[in-house]
Amino acid sequence: MSDLSGPAPVLALGGAAFDGYVRVAEEPLRAMFTLRGDLSAKALKNAATGLAAVDMPGQGQVALNGEHCIAWMSPDELLVMTPWDEHAKALGQLDATLTDPALNYTDVSQARALFSLSGPDGLVREVAAKLAPVDLSPAAFPAGSFRRSRIGQVSAAIWMPAPGRIEVVCFRSVADYVFTLLRDAARPGSEVGLFG
Repeated sequence: MSDLSGPAPVLALGGAAFDGYVRVAEEPLRAMFTLRGDLSAKALKNAATGLAAVDMPGQGQVALNGEHCIAWMSPDELLVMTPWDEHAKALGQLDATLTDPALNYTDVSQARALFSLSGPDGLVREVAAKLAPVDLSPAAFPAGSFRRSRIGQVSAAIWMPAPGRIEVVCFRSVADYVFTLLRDAARPGSEVGLFG
């Protein structure tokens, strides 16, 4: 279990932001946990939905309620997020509910960085589409969609909480690289009109 007696962890880039033709911003730290095992297992479902207070998402989806979410990562993995101030409580809940050795979790809160793109829907989609090999057209990637993919040359996951907003999570170790790519893709004058 993590030592929670010290100060809250520091953001990877100190809350970096850039206002281009869309806004790119590092988001406040969230508690993040990967849950692994049989996604139909009652204990795993209860653990995930109990933390996030949302229903289980379908394949390729994310279920959201503010900073609480459950994202479908793979046939045996979920990503669960809560506000940072619920981190200690979440650890206790997971320890109490995931007692079957075939179901487990990893606290990845301090190993990830979270960014958002916000602005006109078509332009937000365009910035992400420049960097990720994902069909981000409105028909293929409506609000509530989630994809595990890459941004540039690194692993990342992207989702759309609502039209005009995309969120990106990546490893903390590559946060500066991902922010730089997103910033450069959002620079005024680099629009290409993919989803206008």
